[in-house]
Amino acid sequence: MSDKLLNWLIYALITLPLIIVYLARWKRKEKQVRESVEKGKLFSEGPKAQHPRIDITKCIGCGTCVDVCPEGDVLGLVGGRAAIINGHKCIGHGLCVDACPVAAITLVMASPSVGGDMPALSPEFETSIPDLFIVGELGGLALIKNAVNQGRECIDVIQERKTKAGLNGHGPADVFDVCIVGAGPGGISASLRAIEHKLQYITLEQDEIGGTVAKYPRQKLVMTSPVQLPLYGKFKKLEISKESLLELWKTIGRRADFKVQTGEKVEDIKKDQNAVFTIHTTKSQYRSRAVVLALGRRGTPRKLGVKGEELSKVMYSW
Repeated sequence: MSDKLLNWLIYALITLPLIIVYLARWKRKEKQVRESVEKGKLFSEGPKAQHPRIDITKCIGCGTCVDVCPEGDVLGLVGGRAAIINGHKCIGHGLCVDACPVAAITLVMASPSVGGDMPALSPEFETSIPDLFIVGELGGLALIKNAVNQGRECIDVIQERKTKAGLNGHGPADVFDVCIVGAGPGGISASLRAIEHKLQYITLEQDEIGGTVAKYPRQKLVMTSPVQLPLYGKFKKLEISKESLLELWKTIGRRADFKVQTGEKVEDIKKDQNAVFTIHTTKSQYRSRAVVLALGRRGTPRKLGVKGEELSKVMYSW
């Protein structure tokens, strides 16, 4: 036997067990992912709004999309191809789209049958009730950047309508230009834009400033792309944690003299014949010509009624 052949035999004897172990682990991991997919079909409500659509004819199974997702196991590899494991966790970061080397992924909205509880909105985020706007997660777009942009833009619409109606300056003392319900990303952005436009505004929040973001786990990555913040400018940092974002909002809020009524839950909103809304809360009532709902979809979760669920370490999510 030649030395060359002997070396090849030794190499094969060394590497073959490693290959077998690798393949066994890969098969085991694939089985776990496949089981997760099946479990998701049984117990998950599926994508709530935005989610990735994967063209398996293009996918090469590199797994890059799985690794870059900040939300964890939204995607996984099944049978050597990317698959949606927990679509309901997707909030539209879009990093999977950017990372895919073969352009096999696009972000799409949930089908009407799945997202049937989403409100019908105009391009200005206005509902079928004039001057009642919905921004952010409640409108079907969970990404913080979207909520910030929508909050800013709908206030621009309100300001433009006020100018066209000749309502320059302040109106009656007991009627606000806009009532903003919720002090999460969309509500804060809307409030800061209202300050920028010198509108008479009131912001109501049933919990604390930050909304759902304030309840996220510690150090959770919440923003992955630049965003334009009113009274601040373009925030260019590509990655920011929950704590950093909340601190940024507090800093901007102090500079802008942003005021919010916390611990005040809105219970009812009605519009009268004079096109003025009356907003009833747990503490008082307010009147406003426009209302922006920036509530999110997790503000008042249905609880289990078990001992210990009120502890700060316990979190509810849909």
